[in-house]
Amino acid sequence: MPNTRLWRPVILLLIASTAIPATAIPNPNDNGLAQTPPMGWNSWNRFGCDVSESLIKSVADAMVTSGLKDASYQYVVIDDCWQVKRDAAGNIVADPERFPSGIKSLADYVHSKGLKFGIYSDAGTKTCAGRPGSRGHEYQDALQYAAWGVDYLKYDWCNTGTEDAPAAYKTMSDALKSSGRPIVFSLCEWGDHKPWLWGKDVGNLWRTTGDIADCWDCKKEYSSSWPAILDLQVGLESYAGPGHWNDPDMLEVGNGGMTTNEYRSHFSFWCLLAAPLIAGNDIRNMAPEIKEILTNKEVIAVDQDPIGMEGRRVSKNGDLEVWAKQMEDGGRAVILFNRGKSDAEISAAWENLGYPAHVPANVRDLWAKKDLGKFTGKFTANVVAHGVVMLRVTP
Repeated sequence: MPNTRLWRPVILLLIASTAIPATAIPNPNDNGLAQTPPMGWNSWNRFGCDVSESLIKSVADAMVTSGLKDASYQYVVIDDCWQVKRDAAGNIVADPERFPSGIKSLADYVHSKGLKFGIYSDAGTKTCAGRPGSRGHEYQDALQYAAWGVDYLKYDWCNTGTEDAPAAYKTMSDALKSSGRPIVFSLCEWGDHKPWLWGKDVGNLWRTTGDIADCWDCKKEYSSSWPAILDLQVGLESYAGPGHWNDPDMLEVGNGGMTTNEYRSHFSFWCLLAAPLIAGNDIRNMAPEIKEILTNKEVIAVDQDPIGMEGRRVSKNGDLEVWAKQMEDGGRAVILFNRGKSDAEISAAWENLGYPAHVPANVRDLWAKKDLGKFTGKFTANVVAHGVVMLRVTP
């Protein structure tokens, strides 16, 4: 058997020249936050406008007791509908019936759990649900968020008229940076203005598409299934890196519209894409199989790999695909993906991963949590319909 130690210098040299691109040059305009993709929970996908102080507190409790915090989830984010008006001085006002203790008290509660607190606003005059937006009040709102103890801002793009997207987001970015508090800035611009081209100078993550839908194959007016969103990520991988991430929208895992197998595939890809992992289900009442998906630390480690590479598709044969992501240790995270309606065999060839065909590599199944052995040239597995086999391949 060849001595793999002799091949390590060759392998490391090949990493720089393979089709999997090197990470982007560090951006001097970064705010120093989100050096790995943010992980947390957001209220919108499951609860919509039905948000309240009691809901957020119970979710923060569940973040700890469910094991999500231990799996590195940290942000608890209220989406739209927490705000009702502005007062005479123009300050944003939380719904006093739903948030009787106020946002500062709620943020303090979340922080007391060892978690971080996030909130939502909009670059327009109104939010998507018709609540007051931040247009014309950016610096005022940023100071208020800092005073409340906000750690994360999701900033939407409804009711903006003809406003220039890069300029609008830059205004809020500058406001947050001048607020005196480090706040992760999430640009929810839906991809219409190609924020991957300018977003890293403004925020920490940016939406690359319209909203996600909780289904395998559907198309709605403003939302799409996650496989359709996945296709739109092809070619965007070079724009992501530490402090600035492509965001294909929040997770739908556990919301009931797909099978466990489809949810496992969904989560696998968000991790391979180095996407923010923002759960959107009711984490207070998770089925064991949903909890197992969301807390698989080996899969999460792919998302959180410190080199910050986004995975990409390396081969496609009809409904059968192979995707790969370069890891800090020189290994690859690999997904064998079967979009079809029947089980099928899929092979990952070493040459598509950037390795010499004759170099032996260890293969581990990340969902089975099992070492599969050493292989040379390729690895082949049977993949169920709508399913994935997710691997770590290490020479």
